[in-house]
Amino acid sequence: MIKRLLAAVAALAFVAFAPAALAQGPQAGVDYFELKDRQPTESPGKVEVLEFFWYGCPHCYTLEPAIEQWASKLPKDVAFKRVPAPFNKQWEIGARVYYALESMGEADRVTPIVFNAIHRDGVKPNDEKAIAEVLARNNVDMAKYNAAYKSFGVDAKINKAKQMLAGYNLDAVPTIAVNGKYLVSASQSGGQKRMLDITDYLIAQSRK
Repeated sequence: MIKRLLAAVAALAFVAFAPAALAQGPQAGVDYFELKDRQPTESPGKVEVLEFFWYGCPHCYTLEPAIEQWASKLPKDVAFKRVPAPFNKQWEIGARVYYALESMGEADRVTPIVFNAIHRDGVKPNDEKAIAEVLARNNVDMAKYNAAYKSFGVDAKINKAKQMLAGYNLDAVPTIAVNGKYLVSASQSGGQKRMLDITDYLIAQSRK
């Protein structure tokens, strides 16, 4: 009898606690990570959101359609930027591709094409020649691209991206940083859709 009574009390306590826990929203250290040392941002007056990614990452590829749709609906007080993660020399190739395209104003248009070439068509993410052929077939001005690919400006952006990886203490992608203060990953947040839901929550928190 006593055991049944204790079990009933425990069950009622759980029912009472569960809605309260859910009402609290995402929790730091559980659903996202709050940085001890806030990182600098470059979007004055706006909430800055960064997506750290790599063209060769299958999780970044599956996230891409959702990210595109989500980013297209962001309010004007949110600045969304992609940061290709040059963790090593192989990944640096993808970063160089992205920043060369960005310098030409072609990154948004061509990024889905590069993702598809790698994950759907089998192009290796470290094959500079094969990626260049994909770009040429998709109306990228290759004279401008080749000039930008190894330019001082792209070198500077890659070095800055490396510093950001160190500052945010990142070791995996995709990861989203919100306003230099919060980090959200699909593995921690419980899936890609919830990753973006938590990002929305942190954007709202950053406005306060």
